[in-house]
Formats: sequence, structure tokens, C-alpha cells
Amino acid sequence: MPILYRTTASATGGRAGQAKSADGVLDVNLTLPKELGGDGARGTNPEQLFAAGYSACFLGALKFVAGKEKVKLSEETKVTGTVGIGPRDDGTGFYIDAALEISSPGVDKAVLEDLVQKAHIVCPYSHATRGNVDVKLSVA
Repeated sequence: MPILYRTTASATGGRAGQAKSADGVLDVNLTLPKELGGDGARGTNPEQLFAAGYSACFLGALKFVAGKEKVKLSEETKVTGTVGIGPRDDGTGFYIDAALEISSPGVDKAVLEDLVQKAHIVCPYSHATRGNVDVKLSVA
């Protein structure tokens, strides 16, 4: 398969450091949330970045599928991602879970639910997480 786009980013300092893309467009301070033992300093974290990336990617997949199905999505279509982190039951590390809530005002709920299931097949984040991350989908 040909790769159509590739990007590079680096992190320093781990969860309390900095992340930058090679082109400098992304440049964020990373902080550890209080819930994970951090001091609550202003910054982002891998879970927020994952939630934002998955939401954007899934919305792109949803638009792609809707276009193929000739369904007009609302301009206010929104995907809200929630990502959680916690210790694995086996005590050897951590796991994440994810939830996506999708809304598209004016689109019939049954039609949107069908598009969401199809987008879940198309979306590269969904493909990458399938079988590894519990992803809950809901249509608002």
C-alpha cells in the first residue's frame, strides 16, 4: 500500500516535557494530570492528544462514508472523543479505553448510526485500535 502522507514528531521529558512535530506546527507542553500524580500544571497529555486525533480522524472517515452514501451531514457534525487510562488487571502496565460520541443535527438517527458503523471500519484509528482498545460508539 502506498503511504499518502507521513509525519514525524518527537517528545522529550516524557509525560512532563514537550512534544513537537518536525515542521514545528505542533509544539505543546506535556504535563502529568493530577489524577496520575502530577501537579496540575497547564499543558496537555497523551490522552488528550489521542482523543483529539481520534475525533478528527473519525470525523474524516464519517464524511468519507457519508459522501459515498450520498448523505449530507450537518455543518455542525461533531465527534467528541473521551480517552481514559488506568492500570491493567495483570498489574504489569496500563491500558486505555476510548469512547466517541457522534452528533449531526438534522440527520436521521438510524442513518447516522449506520454511517458511524461504516466509518468505524474506514477510520485508521479504529483499525489500529481494533482488538486492542475498548472503543464505545454512541450517536447523540
